[in-house]
Amino acid sequence: MSVVYEQTHLDRLESESVQIFREVAATEERPGLLFSGGKDSVVMLHLARKAFWPAPVPFPVMHVDTGQNFDEVLAYRDRTVERYDLQLVVASVQDDIDAGRSHEEYAGAPRNRLQTATLLRGITEQRFGAVFGGARRDEEKARAKERVFSFRDEFGQWDPRNQRPELWSLYNGRHRRGENIRVFPLSNWTELDIWSYIEREGIELPSLYYARPRTVVERDGMLLEVNRFVEPRDGEVPFEAITRFRTVGDATCTGCVESGAATAAEVVAEVAAARITERGATRADDRISEAGMEDRKKEGYF
Repeated sequence: MSVVYEQTHLDRLESESVQIFREVAATEERPGLLFSGGKDSVVMLHLARKAFWPAPVPFPVMHVDTGQNFDEVLAYRDRTVERYDLQLVVASVQDDIDAGRSHEEYAGAPRNRLQTATLLRGITEQRFGAVFGGARRDEEKARAKERVFSFRDEFGQWDPRNQRPELWSLYNGRHRRGENIRVFPLSNWTELDIWSYIEREGIELPSLYYARPRTVVERDGMLLEVNRFVEPRDGEVPFEAITRFRTVGDATCTGCVESGAATAAEVVAEVAAARITERGATRADDRISEAGMEDRKKEGYF
């Protein structure tokens, strides 16, 4: 009697991502994986570990540190690096500010946009030929234009009109010295897929992603958690609300949402009913036009 094994939707996504990791490891010189401690990079690392198990992950992970990260995320990053014996590279935005390569608009300003110069410096210093990123096509329109293998020139720039075909999932990662390939193993995943996979695999996340009482202020149409980076301004009245974060970034401009979802299963149900992307709802600096985000990507932003 023959047994037919039928893959689920998540199985197919997992298989595709694992194949991408193995393809890069076999064909590209000195790959690296961007790891922020956010849910997408956590899932990406989980898939990388599966791709090479029982061997360790064969490339370093790099965190582009804005200097304004949530404390829970940094603690999670360090626990994860120790648990899986990863090689961690930290590229610091503050180092670029101190060296005069980047400039803050004002003291305490959001630093998400300053990450580009730091990212490009980190890639150059580590001589990465390929860099894995956790971007997904469903996040916003500019990212939807990306291929899985995204070519970047010697200046780290991206040309959306000069993309390589990827028919039948055949990838072309050839490049000259100084150029690099940005690789997006989660391109075909959605936010709902990510959370469904987190639930299925029992993946640990920073506590920010789950609902609990937090002290917040309302600013720019968002709820910002009051912490060492965010203090109430004149006229703002802090209050307590049960919230969680849909995405994690610079603490000065990443908002939370009112929610009672305290487990992965509850988040899956909530995300399934959502009609606004996590970035559109909770990232102040991502509330820009499609052209504006595309310009940032052309400069080297992920």
